[in-house]
Amino acid sequence: MALTQIKSSNITDGTIVNADVSASAAIASTKLSGVESGLTSVQTFTVSGTWTKPTGITKVIIEVQGGGGSGGKRNATTSSMGGGGGGGYARKFLDVSSISTSTITVGVGGVSQTTNDTNGITGGASSWADGTNTITGNGGTGGEGTSAYGRKAGGTGVGGDFNIQGGSGTAGGGSNRGGDSFYGTGGMTIWIGQMTSDVPSGYGGGSGGAYQLNSDAGTPGIVYVQEYK
Repeated sequence: MALTQIKSSNITDGTIVNADVSASAAIASTKLSGVESGLTSVQTFTVSGTWTKPTGITKVIIEVQGGGGSGGKRNATTSSMGGGGGGGYARKFLDVSSISTSTITVGVGGVSQTTNDTNGITGGASSWADGTNTITGNGGTGGEGTSAYGRKAGGTGVGGDFNIQGGSGTAGGGSNRGGDSFYGTGGMTIWIGQMTSDVPSGYGGGSGGAYQLNSDAGTPGIVYVQEYK
């Protein structure tokens, strides 16, 4: 079969231009119709509430961080008190085409302890619960305040595509540290001529154990929802 030489006399006027215009229109139509996907919005919960799906959203990535535990408090002559554990973390990708709302719970941090020989308070669990899926970041365990050198575990993550346990609170000697979390850093108490305190930060950090001072509170959790078309 003979090949036809391509030259201007063989191209009908407007053929290439018309094809280019048609292709551009098709691309624009696809974008305007919402077929093009991507991150559209986020919702951040620092207190409990209800997630409501925005118009056009079909998928979400949920991050759930539990609250940190507070440190234990020992009597004024004993330094072997323990820090609270860091809160657990879970991350989950969900298709929400058939989900319109979800109950969001944000865990509180374990409260400060003011009474000698008292264990710290476990942090509250944070969660996403839509009736079908439950994703939870459990709170870190309260620190040891009744016996020497107790080590308390961080909270667990449950129901995520991946789950991360919070760091353990440590105890012993003149330095007592709260556990870290995915989104937070544990606090610490330390003896430097006198007992001093460094409070936890971020979300889900455990506080250090204490004597001569009250233990600090753990930091609360958070739920973060990224929304996609």
